[in-house]
Amino acid sequence: MPDLNVLHRAILNGDDKEAVAIVKKALSEGIDPMALINNYMIPAMDETGKRFEAHEYFVPELLLSARAMKRALELLQPLLLARGAQPTGRVVIGTVKGDLHDIGKNLVATLLEGAGFEVIDLGTDVPPERFIEEVNAKNANIIALSTLLTVTLPAMRMTVEAISQAGLRDRAKIMVGGAPVTREYAEIIGADGYGENASVAVSVARTLISL
Repeated sequence: MPDLNVLHRAILNGDDKEAVAIVKKALSEGIDPMALINNYMIPAMDETGKRFEAHEYFVPELLLSARAMKRALELLQPLLLARGAQPTGRVVIGTVKGDLHDIGKNLVATLLEGAGFEVIDLGTDVPPERFIEEVNAKNANIIALSTLLTVTLPAMRMTVEAISQAGLRDRAKIMVGGAPVTREYAEIIGADGYGENASVAVSVARTLISL
């Protein structure tokens, strides 16, 4: 049996090749995919998040860890789908209308996937109607809105209002984030959660899914 702590270290260190190799070895020996995810992979990403918040890791390290997690998950997801395993939650994520920036949004999406969420990424410059359509189509329970531009903050507010008018607030929680977004602004526009960075966003999503 392979030393599965190596998988934890590989993700923590952002070594995607090592992560993939140890997952392949574990699967060949019949180790349960969910055990790999719950006991080694998610804890590794949680530790990465803690180091990021403590300023021991920075965005490059976070991205490398997220990539290692994603590559390992790509091997496991078909097996989980075949057995009917359910994701932690479904998140529709996108950058609001008028904003074409996606680096922060992409990082949040990757970390959410690493935490066991199914992520429907709508990309950038997303009008409110697209969020509403995807929530209905995919039965998502979280909507994640991102923006990097101060001038598109009104678009974020407009999106929250449109989701409310569509009657989706009982079905899907809204979380927001991005450089110009503050906790106070999130409360003003009626969002359910605010993440000041990608790592915090995962914690926020976990909290919202439990409400």
